[in-house]
Amino acid sequence: MPHPLRRFLTLRSTSTVLALSCLLSACGKPPGGPPPAEGTPVMGVLAVKAQAVGLSTELPGRTVPYLIADVRPQVNGIIKTRSFREGSDVKAGQTLYEINPATYKAAYDSSVAALGKAEATLQSTRLKAERYKELVAINAVSKQDYDDAFAALGQAQSDVAAAKANVESSRINLAYARVDAPISGRIGKSTVTPGALVTASQATAMATIQQLDPIYVDLTQSNASLLQLKQALARGDFKKAGATAAKVRLLLEDGSAYPLEGRLEFSDVTVDQSTGSITLRAVFPNPKADLLPGMYVRAVLQEGVKESALLVPQQAVTRDGAGKPVAYVVGKDNKLERRALETDRAIGDQWLVRRGLSEGEQLVVDGLQRAAPGIEVKTAPWAPKAKPAAASAEASASTAPSTPAAETTASAR
Repeated sequence: MPHPLRRFLTLRSTSTVLALSCLLSACGKPPGGPPPAEGTPVMGVLAVKAQAVGLSTELPGRTVPYLIADVRPQVNGIIKTRSFREGSDVKAGQTLYEINPATYKAAYDSSVAALGKAEATLQSTRLKAERYKELVAINAVSKQDYDDAFAALGQAQSDVAAAKANVESSRINLAYARVDAPISGRIGKSTVTPGALVTASQATAMATIQQLDPIYVDLTQSNASLLQLKQALARGDFKKAGATAAKVRLLLEDGSAYPLEGRLEFSDVTVDQSTGSITLRAVFPNPKADLLPGMYVRAVLQEGVKESALLVPQQAVTRDGAGKPVAYVVGKDNKLERRALETDRAIGDQWLVRRGLSEGEQLVVDGLQRAAPGIEVKTAPWAPKAKPAAASAEASASTAPSTPAAETTASAR
């Protein structure tokens, strides 16, 4: 056999042997490694306990001034002086602007003079009527002259009354030349300066005063959530929180808690047709003006107390193919049972379970990746992992759920 052909066959035989060796090696050692060792899985379990839980609702809201007043002129004129500092606190009755009063002072003086003239005419007419009354008794004057004298007396009295009204009107216009604060509060920026012309009842306000202490917070709650709460109270699921039911706490936009507690003032009687929600109004003390009008806040309202509430860790609840919550419990002979749950809402890192569990049952919390209905398991007590110090402090400072009740209820479904 020629040398090149022998060399080709030798290389081909070597390649075939190597390929067979690799194939046998692959069949003997699977890519994923050896299969896991068989054995009874160990599940971390938690005994379900009933406890009294105070339920609260977190609602979005906006701050609204307790009182608000737009300052507008009541008479025409040129601004003479401005007597306040923008952004400062003013008192009711404090002078804010002064309109040039010269025209109104002259009109007032003219009205006073006209009143004096009318009163002098009244005095002369009264004396004449009294004399005619004596003379007509002895037929010294005619009955007609007597009647004319008393008619003139009545007209003079009316002229005096009209003159007094003109004096009062002129006095009011003169007083309107001094623009005073209608309410106490914090005044904003001024839209006019000395020398500007203003007109009576103009559309643009000269300034706006807002009372910030106390301050309103307008909250929005869905009508469906309100109906669910009423139905739960009617079923006896909750008991009212008593005197504390009207108390409200605030969470500011940065997540910090407002230190002062407010109270619920009223609930609107009309449902907004566009959003299906109602408005709740709470009032809060605001001595340091930390709350400014228009701020976005979240209010925590206490709904009531559920006496026998079942709270389970969220990690113990999974979802089936339909997205419904399910959990595993250890039943007889240490075999797992799968339970369909009805959850109400999330409270912190736990679910509030409405149906599907009973007090005292062993709920599987750890080891769910190996859980299946009917398998036999070993159990070990489960304990939550210790939280970092910063997270623990933050959790203890917040007593409300991290999401609004409407959202947590929807997610629980």
